[in-house]
Amino acid sequence: MVQLQTLAAFGWPNCYRLSNNLLELIVTRDVGPRVLRCAFLGGRNLFAEFPATHGRSGGAHFVQYGGHRLWHAPEHHPRTYQPDNDPVTATPLADGLRLTQAVEAATGIQKEIELRLAAEEACVTVIHRLQNRGLWEVELAPWALSAMAAGGVAILPLPPRAPHSPATLLPVGQLTLWSYTDLTDPRWTLGTRYVLLRQDPGQTTYQKIGAHVSQGWAAYALDGNLFVKTFNHDPTAAYPDRNSNVELFVNGQMLELETLGPLTRLAPGGSVEHGETWRLYRDVPPPRTDADVDAHIAPLIRSAL
Repeated sequence: MVQLQTLAAFGWPNCYRLSNNLLELIVTRDVGPRVLRCAFLGGRNLFAEFPATHGRSGGAHFVQYGGHRLWHAPEHHPRTYQPDNDPVTATPLADGLRLTQAVEAATGIQKEIELRLAAEEACVTVIHRLQNRGLWEVELAPWALSAMAAGGVAILPLPPRAPHSPATLLPVGQLTLWSYTDLTDPRWTLGTRYVLLRQDPGQTTYQKIGAHVSQGWAAYALDGNLFVKTFNHDPTAAYPDRNSNVELFVNGQMLELETLGPLTRLAPGGSVEHGETWRLYRDVPPPRTDADVDAHIAPLIRSAL
């Protein structure tokens, strides 16, 4: 059974707790749209928390509140970094909640996150919606960013492998690198079938990588819990950042597990959606190698997909 309750949380007085018998989410309508907590009932928050910004609101600059948020890509300052410091409209649904931001004055874009919780599973469907309320066409892509709590490991699947042969002469994938990407950083594990990125609070430099993931999933393992995102993949579409639909970003405080929708030319009055499904699993050993992922995580992914 899905329940929706009001409460004060994380220093904000106007919050909602969306829960079933397994999973709970906490969002606020004082800023956002943001999902501040995602966890098994009574368990550790899998999303990053930033206590220094709890309860804050207002202001003209972007604030890192943690949790899950919606941006629009490609990344550009100041367009992407429009603040989400003001109250949002919260609309209860039969199985969830819709959070709608006021139109961004500088971009004419309106952001909306819709959460729908399964009745009997640790599973939530998340719809990210961008609407063009301006006067001109805009090219953009929905960009869903989950700031994950420190200490875990992200898993990024690589394209299927095959031996060299006359049938495998052409490339099947690519990795997108940023100017600050350093593949010698010990937080990276570059396998044959997966890329692993470990969040280490003792390593404060930034790292980022992108990829075009046709398998439609990415994951984060933390303290025996596994957070899995699944999403649709359009092989005919163009994606931002050299055709990346999944990106991993890490610093000393968090790791961001990010998915992106296709680039879209959004006419005035138009809207575009990007969906994710989040699933949580217990008692999953932390992966250190491809073999660990194949043994403990891949079977869960096959079931989810």
